[in-house]
Amino acid sequence: MLLPGVLTIGFPLIIAFVPMIFGMNPLAIAEMLGGYMAGVTVSGVLWAIFQNNAGGAWDNAKKSFEAGVMINGEMTYKGSDAHKAAVTGDTVGDPFKDTSGPSMNILIKLTCLIGLVIAPILGNHDGDAMAANTVEIPMTVSTRTSNEVVQNIDVQKTVDANTGMVSALVTVSKTINGANIKQEQTFKGTAAEVDAQIADLKKDAELINFK
Repeated sequence: MLLPGVLTIGFPLIIAFVPMIFGMNPLAIAEMLGGYMAGVTVSGVLWAIFQNNAGGAWDNAKKSFEAGVMINGEMTYKGSDAHKAAVTGDTVGDPFKDTSGPSMNILIKLTCLIGLVIAPILGNHDGDAMAANTVEIPMTVSTRTSNEVVQNIDVQKTVDANTGMVSALVTVSKTINGANIKQEQTFKGTAAEVDAQIADLKKDAELINFK
């Protein structure tokens, strides 16, 4: 019984802390830990159901010989070879339905509880820390279209150092015949996705020199 307990407690710790030693991204480790807990839950429930059903079937098979079981057209009772085989099966069936199967509930709860306790260590819940892990990339572009409409585009990018995700605040300012028009849009995603969205904005605005 010692080894299952050690594995139940040890696996979440290994999954969480060993990759941290090698400098792996905490969010990637959190995904690994979440996948482990999901896998333990799904496979553990199926295994518990199997043990409960199989153990009950073997136990009932042994008890059925008390009233007699017809095998190949002949009634067999206690003491027969078939009954002895059923007793052997019940030797495995009783632990399946009475101990091993129900204990899967404890195993699933314990290993997932340890994973959930570790999870906050892998996350970043401090707003100041999030601000410290961002990099701002300001960029301003001025262009002029063939209709002599002056357009200024200001792109303020913020990069999350933990996830690498980019958030870009794009402000488009237009001056048409002395009238000022300002539009703001926010793009979020990977660097490639944000660049593609900005490129689409360039196309929609019919800019001729956006770099």
